[in-house]
Amino acid sequence: MSLFYERLDRAWNTSRSLVSIGLDPDPSRMPLSDVYEFNRRIVDETFDVVCAYKPNLAFYEALGIPGLKGLDKTLEYIRGKTSDVLLIGDGKRGDIGNSSASYARALFDMWGFDAVTVNAYGGQDSIEPFLQYHDKGVYVWCRSSNPGAKDFQDAVVDDDKGMVRLYELIARKLDQWNTNQNLGLVVGATYPQDLGCLREEYPGMPFLIPGVGAQEGDLKSVVRSGVNKFGRGAIINSSRSVIYASSGKDFAQAARRQALAMNREITNELESKGKGWP
Repeated sequence: MSLFYERLDRAWNTSRSLVSIGLDPDPSRMPLSDVYEFNRRIVDETFDVVCAYKPNLAFYEALGIPGLKGLDKTLEYIRGKTSDVLLIGDGKRGDIGNSSASYARALFDMWGFDAVTVNAYGGQDSIEPFLQYHDKGVYVWCRSSNPGAKDFQDAVVDDDKGMVRLYELIARKLDQWNTNQNLGLVVGATYPQDLGCLREEYPGMPFLIPGVGAQEGDLKSVVRSGVNKFGRGAIINSSRSVIYASSGKDFAQAARRQALAMNREITNELESKGKGWP
């Protein structure tokens, strides 16, 4: 097993959770003006019930230098709090090889993320610089959770095994390129049938599954379709429905209640299939 896949297993088994929280600060919804303080309070209330935190970099970049400083302090705080929770930099970076190499250095060497999301539209050489970090995870945007996913991802293309949809071709190529065993797929919760087909086709590939909560992906369907035969293999992310569960002073406590409820529902579904935690 690769270093990253071992790291994933440790995160799941230590936390006894498949839950990830997206730390996506939106000033129009935050009850605090300070990004770091907002994140810190949520982390304090939830770090023991999640396997990962996934900051979407767009929300920090949109706030300029203060936002980036808030992200830096947040990551430092989480690392000081626990070494078991994964930090996933959700940037969906992707470019020609030379530019991707700089993106990889920025996300892994400078920010120190354990895993990142990338876009493979540029082909193998556009993600290869990320894959060279053998101890880091690389989740490739495959089947996105938004309504417009069908505009391109459902396009039928000719592969050496016949006609397939574009997202299926992406998954197939990624499986072939996964020689370092540090690749994963981003597959939206809003397409449970496609999620299930991908899981059946790639039983050993880790999935990052967004779209539960505000995007109305069904959690039980995600668990049934997205986990592997051992009841692992998936990080299930929720952002807005957790961090904005309350707009009042109890926002952090409300986030904990939401994360606990999500974890409980996942665990119940796993146990009903004989795949619960040891």
